[in-house]
Amino acid sequence: MTFETTLRFSVLAKDGDARVCELSTDRHVLQTPIFMPVGTRGSVRTITSEDLEELGADIILGNTYHLMLRPGAELVNQFGGLHGFSNWKRLILTDSGGYQVFSLEPDVDDDGVTFKSTYDGSFHRLTPEIAVELQNALGSDIQMALDVCPPLPAKKAVVKLAADRTHKWALRARRHFLNLRNDQPGDRAQFGIVQGGLDLDLRKQSAEQIVGIGFDGYAIGGLSVGETREEMLEPMYESTKHIPLERPRYFMGLGDPAGLVEAISSGIDMFDCVWPTRLARHGTALTMQGRINLSAARYAKSDGPIDPEFTKNPTSQWSRGYIRHLLSVGEPVAGRILTLHNLAWTFDFMRRARESIINGQFMEFRKKTLEIWG
Repeated sequence: MTFETTLRFSVLAKDGDARVCELSTDRHVLQTPIFMPVGTRGSVRTITSEDLEELGADIILGNTYHLMLRPGAELVNQFGGLHGFSNWKRLILTDSGGYQVFSLEPDVDDDGVTFKSTYDGSFHRLTPEIAVELQNALGSDIQMALDVCPPLPAKKAVVKLAADRTHKWALRARRHFLNLRNDQPGDRAQFGIVQGGLDLDLRKQSAEQIVGIGFDGYAIGGLSVGETREEMLEPMYESTKHIPLERPRYFMGLGDPAGLVEAISSGIDMFDCVWPTRLARHGTALTMQGRINLSAARYAKSDGPIDPEFTKNPTSQWSRGYIRHLLSVGEPVAGRILTLHNLAWTFDFMRRARESIINGQFMEFRKKTLEIWG
């Protein structure tokens, strides 16, 4: 299949396999390694697109499964896609909906998948082609090909069938994406997804097959789904080494600092996860000394900021004691403050990672991170 892309990507600096790259479209330019907040239903919970812009977010993730069900991709398209609907001017990556679908134990066949809506029990069909059309309607800058994400642990036969179907679906998704782009030119890109579970041979096979199709970028899927970090690392390395250096690499569903530095050290560029924002809504803050739960009674009289070592953020004016009070009485604003803090902290963590790579000090940064978060 002919390879063509509108996504511009270049490596700016390296330290070992870790790298700083520039990714650009006509809409926006960003540097990697980068973290993408998850806006499941067209919004990152408790905060607005204006908040995200002020925090310095360059790209956010939208969830095709939820948006296709409510309010519907066609309606979103009438508002100018997700950009117009949510008033977001920078980049949007949409997942294919596959991960959420497969968590519902759907009926899967070689052509696609039939699943029941979690909202009203209605049945829906998703194929590689429909996933492309839905994401086009949502107006994402980067869309994901529909894949099969098997549960872990799983028998090799189950993982192999998932990888084989992912390959066949990727071929169809890429063909349909390019055909539609030829008919409706636009600055949009499509990533393929590598599967294979924890099996290194299947990881290699899947990576070579997906890369052979010729996508704009490549994602590592089917990891960070319940396995330990030790179990995750080798399949991650095996997947990464078969993805071309000149294309962006995306690890799906990874957001904790220890996992991030391990993935960055293997040359992965992009990440998303609900972890920082979900922790925030449950009272947990990310700090330079690790995570702290501000619901604890010991913070009731603490008049210091959430993280005394990270005060250049929009939440440093509120004390730990005040936030602990808000949490204890169930005030929703506590989740908003901590969401802003955790995202600001995560963006700063990625900035420090990029800086360490540029300065040739990434291994020291990795070591310190693992000492705190490992």
